[in-house]
Amino acid sequence: MKTLPNFILDEHNPADPSPWLALYLDKSSPLGDDIKQAWLADSASRSRQFLMPIVRPLARAFIVLFQLVKAVLPKRWQAPRFLHWLLAEGLKGCVSPQANWMILRHFHFGSDILAFIAANAGVQIPSRPLRPATLDDLKDNLFVQHDLNLFNFVIYLNRALQEQGRELTPPSKLDLSMIKPCPVRLEDMPHGWANFIDLQTAIELFTPTYQLLLTDNDFWRASNSLQLDETVGIYCAQLTGMPEHLVLLNNKHPLVPESTLRAGYRLVLHGLSTEMLHGLLLQLKARQAATPAAGLPA
Repeated sequence: MKTLPNFILDEHNPADPSPWLALYLDKSSPLGDDIKQAWLADSASRSRQFLMPIVRPLARAFIVLFQLVKAVLPKRWQAPRFLHWLLAEGLKGCVSPQANWMILRHFHFGSDILAFIAANAGVQIPSRPLRPATLDDLKDNLFVQHDLNLFNFVIYLNRALQEQGRELTPPSKLDLSMIKPCPVRLEDMPHGWANFIDLQTAIELFTPTYQLLLTDNDFWRASNSLQLDETVGIYCAQLTGMPEHLVLLNNKHPLVPESTLRAGYRLVLHGLSTEMLHGLLLQLKARQAATPAAGLPA
């Protein structure tokens, strides 16, 4: 694997500037250089340019087809163990190292963010943190558990706050001890000759499979969970007093369910929103460490 992607190594041509280089050099988002390089290299790939425009409409057609198929199948028909085996093996065999790295990071960072909210809200919330070290760890029902964790968290948190008669407010000092860089390394991801499919194309391919092998209820819940990005962002803004946590979280209003046809695209937004929010919290942790006497920004 190259140390740096081509858009960084190639000489800048003012008459034909690279959009990827512009996005990489832009510092308006909180993404670190490592994840930004991986994200943009994956987005600039030939798979993303040529394969994804073909896959996306076909995948959406299969979502409609499978919805009709599910209408005649038994209501509880599902194969979650096979689904997770298929997803993990597909990721290992066909998906780019950058995409696989970002997928594993997502579970770690989602767990970090929920732990941050619980700790600073001052409530005890049952949890099952998801911290896969390898792609094989995904076979332990992690995709479905990720959705369950999110909805259960929102329910437990708000019930506890209602029982105590209070709302989320900034604590005297933020606890950011759980916000850490991901221990999974990009260089440890599979990078064989067949590992070329980019993240967005892979998600579009896997979404109809996800629908077919889960119950209709599980698929709808997974799709609707994407609209909780702004909800989680609001919780973090209330605890930190920093509304900029909401700027880059734009997966639509949680009270207006979206069509499952766009679930693949919105899942990409969900992953990027999690990276953005975790990056903001990492920056806040660094500022807190630099000025330990300051609990919150002025």
